[in-house]
Amino acid sequence: MNQPSLDELMKKVDSRYTLVVVVAKRARMLTETGEEEGDNPAVKPVTRALHEVVRGQIRYRRTKHGVK
Repeated sequence: MNQPSLDELMKKVDSRYTLVVVVAKRARMLTETGEEEGDNPAVKPVTRALHEVVRGQIRYRRTKHGVK
């Protein structure tokens, strides 16, 4: 499997809950906007979002009502 390991992902976020919310929101955004990753449009949105987290391309902030 070429997906990032949980250890790699946890270095970028403070909890598993935050990771799930951040990845789900980014994957939904990718699906809604129809963005595709360069040469490989077969990469699923969740997989792409996981890779973006590991590369530090996704930032988030905690708010009073959740994660943005």
